[in-house]
Amino acid sequence: MTSTTLTQAGTTRGVSTATLLTAGAAAGPLFLGLGLAQAFTRDGFDLSRQPLSLLALGEHGWIQIANFVVSGLLALAGAVGFRRALRGGPGATWGPVLVGVLGVGLIVAGVLRADPSMGWPAGAPEGNPETMSWHSYGHGVGAMLSFGSLTVACLVFARRFGRVGALASVLVALATVAVMAWPDQGSVSVSVRMVLGSALVFGWLTAVSLHTITERKH
Repeated sequence: MTSTTLTQAGTTRGVSTATLLTAGAAAGPLFLGLGLAQAFTRDGFDLSRQPLSLLALGEHGWIQIANFVVSGLLALAGAVGFRRALRGGPGATWGPVLVGVLGVGLIVAGVLRADPSMGWPAGAPEGNPETMSWHSYGHGVGAMLSFGSLTVACLVFARRFGRVGALASVLVALATVAVMAWPDQGSVSVSVRMVLGSALVFGWLTAVSLHTITERKH
């Protein structure tokens, strides 16, 4: 069987690998783009205090819930694309698994909403709630799975690249951890640090997804 036949078989078996990887590349831009658009347009929302997760509450909360779920589904599609594209190479097992965990984490964080807090929505406690509901705990678990899995994925995928690419992946992982564990907690709010951390790891996922598509063409 020729290589052309193999390529055609892989493309016609459902969705093409390139399409799946493109979906994975779009997960981050969608999540951050739509989240920030809401943060700057929803009346009374203050990103310096209130994390993007709280956008799932209130009158238009369904938009952020859908944002979480659709972004998670795109990440899962990307995981399938990586599984196909990396087969037999470095990171072929754990790379796609970790991207898949990201997708699951986003979906869980979307379905299970955080409790009202930090003054959002109107009438919510000005700080953290005194007690947390079960779904708020579940939301936190989903968020940790998303951040944690993608940060580890940076290190796993580093094995696939040359010196520059490997160094970039490791630096993204370290920078994400540094941003999220910033020692001076009062200087930069948790909500802003979460946005910065998301931008780092989601930007990395988009870059790696597009790089893998290009790599398969050569």
